[in-house]
Amino acid sequence: MAVTEREQFHVCQVKRRRVRATGGYEPFWKVKTVAEALEDSDTEFRCKDCAGALKLFKRRVENGATPHVEHKLKGDSEYCPSGLHFLKATDGREPRISQFPVR
Repeated sequence: MAVTEREQFHVCQVKRRRVRATGGYEPFWKVKTVAEALEDSDTEFRCKDCAGALKLFKRRVENGATPHVEHKLKGDSEYCPSGLHFLKATDGREPRISQFPVR
């Protein structure tokens, strides 16, 4: 039985807020490791390369996989420069931003 290859990212963007010079807050995206984001209780994630939606996988067992994220949409993985499907493609495709970017 072959092991299924899975996409895993350990770095992503998380949505944060900062104080505006004119008052109030503004959102911005910050690059963090998934482990740091979990420690900081971040809740909004997106791919640092294509801005696509990600699924979060927390470490559940002692010797299990480390916390990581994967693309939610196969189409994002197919055209993201870090996506497993993009990296395995042999058709010369060009990378692009997600068709459904997280804003």
